[in-house]
Amino acid sequence: MMNYDRRRLLGATAMTLAAAQFGVFRSAGAQAMKGNRADVPPIKPGTHTSFGPLKQIDAGLLNIGYAETGPSDGPVVILLHGWPYDIHSFVDVAPALASKGYRSIVPYLRGYGTTRFLSSDTVRNGQPSVVALDITNLMDALKIQKAILAGFDWGARTADIIAALWPERCKGLVSVSGYLIGSQEAGKQPLPPQAELEWWYQFYFATERGRAGYDKYRREFSKLIWQLASPQWKFDDATFDRSAASFSNPDHVAIVIHNYRWRQGLADGERKYDDLEKRLATSPAIAVPTITMEGDANGAPHPPSSAYAAKFTGKYEHRNVTGGIGHNLPQEAPEAFTKAVVDVDGY
Repeated sequence: MMNYDRRRLLGATAMTLAAAQFGVFRSAGAQAMKGNRADVPPIKPGTHTSFGPLKQIDAGLLNIGYAETGPSDGPVVILLHGWPYDIHSFVDVAPALASKGYRSIVPYLRGYGTTRFLSSDTVRNGQPSVVALDITNLMDALKIQKAILAGFDWGARTADIIAALWPERCKGLVSVSGYLIGSQEAGKQPLPPQAELEWWYQFYFATERGRAGYDKYRREFSKLIWQLASPQWKFDDATFDRSAASFSNPDHVAIVIHNYRWRQGLADGERKYDDLEKRLATSPAIAVPTITMEGDANGAPHPPSSAYAAKFTGKYEHRNVTGGIGHNLPQEAPEAFTKAVVDVDGY
């Protein structure tokens, strides 16, 4: 699941109170979005169950598996999943975008589904900047210069990083839970006990028992995370099983464990990515048009929108999605997510 700059979170409550008192919820440089909202037809969650045949392409260090929907000459949207989820988080969103003329690319991140490393010698690295590079490499392989980037959890962080470091590749951004760029130093900072309790799995993954436990019980573990992160989402076994199949990837456990250990400074990254991580550690602003979103029943740790609004310095809007919507917002509320993608394209 997601992680964010924990130092910023410590001050989030005070920031929220101050913002409420003075009516300030965005930076002076940010511009409110205006204009007509997209006409997106009603979408019933669970209408679709598959994407059909997947595609594979060599991109950077990986052979990436991905779904593709919509016209080949349509504006491109790259839809990015999180942990422990997969491309099926967008199984209703992608067809809806296709009906609006968009070409959607929905890749399995490294360590998921049919995505594989091209070499057995490549470090199984899960640090965030590397996952973002995977997506820019995918864009290069598909000859996509610029796209709308939209995602949640690891996917939202990946999209945020690309928008911050390579804004020329990002036409617009839809990010569930907002600004998720952090650093190793931020991940080392302690939080109050109740907040630390919400990150229990990160402490578990820091141990060899946790690695072995996740390897042995990854299906049971992932279902528990789904239930905790989306307590009002009544998903059935078939829905979970479709996504859980992607966790059988031979590199899944190594990538997940390294990702969470790296965030707490318990595992090294690769030196060749140090410059990228230094840039990200400064919490760079994001200037591309952005819509951030949050479900009203998100059981995963997440900051209030007032804590990160100032990081978006271009056209910006935050949307709260009601109706018992949890962490997996695209799959639980595909209509709202689709609408945000189409809307951000208009700015």
